[in-house]
Amino acid sequence: MKTIVPGETIGILGGGQLGRMMALAAQQMGYRVIGFTPEEDSPISQVCAKTTVAPFEDLDAIRLFAHEAKIVTVEFENIPAESYQEVSQITRIAPSVQALYIAQNRLREKTYLVDHGFPTVPFYHVDSAEALEKAIEQIGVPAVLKTSGFGYDGKGQRFVDSAELAREAYKNSFHEVDCIYEKSVKFEKEISVIAARGAYGEMRAFGPIENQHKNHVLDISSVPARVNWRLASEAIEMACAIADSLDIVGLVCVEFFIVDHDRLLINEIAPRPHNSGHYTIEACPTSQFEQHIRAITGMPLGKTEPHSAAAMANLLGELWTGGVPEWSYTLEVPDLHLHLYGKKEARAGRKMGHLTACSRWTEEAQELVLKARDRLSAARIG
Repeated sequence: MKTIVPGETIGILGGGQLGRMMALAAQQMGYRVIGFTPEEDSPISQVCAKTTVAPFEDLDAIRLFAHEAKIVTVEFENIPAESYQEVSQITRIAPSVQALYIAQNRLREKTYLVDHGFPTVPFYHVDSAEALEKAIEQIGVPAVLKTSGFGYDGKGQRFVDSAELAREAYKNSFHEVDCIYEKSVKFEKEISVIAARGAYGEMRAFGPIENQHKNHVLDISSVPARVNWRLASEAIEMACAIADSLDIVGLVCVEFFIVDHDRLLINEIAPRPHNSGHYTIEACPTSQFEQHIRAITGMPLGKTEPHSAAAMANLLGELWTGGVPEWSYTLEVPDLHLHLYGKKEARAGRKMGHLTACSRWTEEAQELVLKARDRLSAARIG
């Protein structure tokens, strides 16, 4: 496969922060970047050479966009498969249509993993009230009822701790959509591994990364994850095996639950850069975003081992309540790095930016980002 060299054009589908940071990494390497997004003045449009603003379903606009790029990649998996297939007929893409199609649907994703020997939480396909009864019988409660498609950050899911609540949730909110019913497991920790697979099968990995969530949204990620060597090795091997199985070119993030102290269950996968990998910008020789660009263009992959412990804390829209945060207060914290995404409207739960700190120990890095974020809650500009 011919290497895509600096100076040529990379297209990115999606206009959010992942696309923005991907574009910045590509530009640093000398590539021209164009974006495609339904939203005006999106984070990616502020940094790339050209942005097409149109619905992803607009096949005419998609075709024109694809003709301009040597390769097209995605910043999130919820791109309509028909549109992505259209792009693949015109230019190179990464990841593949199959990988995107599998990852954008919880049922397809879990079915694929089980069929290929990867461990997941028990689940059942629910497409009717009768199927729900079978799911309750086989999986039991507590459980999580989820829409099969287009879910992230806790959207499209409901925790149920009784059969009655499951029936009520399905009747009121889920009966018109395809669903998956998953066993709710008690896990000691959640970790993720971001595997990078090059155009010729070369493999490197970031992580494991230890993740903490609030209200189903990632709150803090830190490295090194506080897990034993065997679990860390197993998680990396599994993430790389999934990348190989799906024939990924680029990145795939695999999220795991640790249960029973030493057993891994896969929660979900994402064939792209991931929120939990933001620490790599400051803490690793090669960031996840540069690694993705290296992989999809056919360049050699970079080193991934962090030079220090690090922690990342998300900045959500709630911090803007009462005014714009006073950024100078935060940057008084030593070894602190601020990333803002250029989003104009701050809403509750919306990812507006993140903070990263590097330090000698995981706990110390976590303390630094938490201290810095706490200062934002106390200080406003006007």
